[in-house]
Amino acid sequence: MPAEWEPHDGCYMVWPERTDTWRLGAKPAQAAFAAVAAAIGATEPVTMLASARQWRQARAVLPPTVRVVEATTDDAWARDTGPTFVVDAGRTERRGVDWVFNGWGGLDGGLLFPWDHDDQVAAKVCDLERAPRYRAPLVLEGGSVHVDGDGTCLTTAECLLNRNRNPELSRADVEGHLRAYLGVDAVVWLPRGVPFDETDGHVDNLACFCAPGRVLLTWTDDRADPLYEVARDARRVLEGTTDARGRSLEVVPVPAPAVAPMTAEEAAGVDRSPDAKPRTAGDPVAASYVNCYVGDGVVVAPLVDPGHDEAAGAVLAAQFPGRRVVGVPAREILLGGGGIHCITQQVPAVAR
Repeated sequence: MPAEWEPHDGCYMVWPERTDTWRLGAKPAQAAFAAVAAAIGATEPVTMLASARQWRQARAVLPPTVRVVEATTDDAWARDTGPTFVVDAGRTERRGVDWVFNGWGGLDGGLLFPWDHDDQVAAKVCDLERAPRYRAPLVLEGGSVHVDGDGTCLTTAECLLNRNRNPELSRADVEGHLRAYLGVDAVVWLPRGVPFDETDGHVDNLACFCAPGRVLLTWTDDRADPLYEVARDARRVLEGTTDARGRSLEVVPVPAPAVAPMTAEEAAGVDRSPDAKPRTAGDPVAASYVNCYVGDGVVVAPLVDPGHDEAAGAVLAAQFPGRRVVGVPAREILLGGGGIHCITQQVPAVAR
């Protein structure tokens, strides 16, 4: 699996429309998704999957450079339901890994029901890309793993070892599948993800590689913040670990945003349904600047906290030189349960 900062042939997204996830008929979320698509589309092709009933709306709202393809889905998290693309040693062929998807936990704490359409998204994207596909024997979402493109995978035990993902598999079993399907030689296990992350601690909200041997880590110095101990536990693991090539890992702290909980007005705009996680006033909102999209020439980052947006953008700009940091208002994405990285899935470039 190539690193995300390596060249892309494009990016996939899924148009939001669930009214029991996205408030006010999903219109505010659609505007946010369109802004992300436009920012990415300035430097690489973007494909948006949209349902038959929303295809015209998506086509009307999105820039003409964004390809809109009709597809049936259950929700809009392309990172978790789309394929994880891998390439051969010569970068001449691309294939997709199709993980088993169970709605972030199935009937044991999962976030939606049913999830069978989302479990088909990876196969549909592979078909669009004419990419051969591996169906992996592992329940996994793409946001739960991150790689450096040089043999090292980053993940959290909270998610991949959760009883609602692969209860019959040991840590060694899960690691074996990661090595086999991602082509990595080492797996670094962080204990937990960002507090209140409803995905059971996806790593893409907490930490990501920004170069071989270097990791961005969501950070706070506020001892009263539940993230305080989580981040320090992660840093101890990272700084006490070597990667697949024997390098010590350098940790670059990224300030965590301060994000207000869901308001009563925001919660009132979400439909009530037995098929999706209820959204209620006062729900904490998990947010992170690490949850961004590293595209060809840009880093699309969330604007969620005026007190930290600029400082976090400066860190991203320093760690991804040669790329322009583009901030996009992202609260509407956060209210649905994720971030910019969660709604995107890159297609690594291969020789033509």
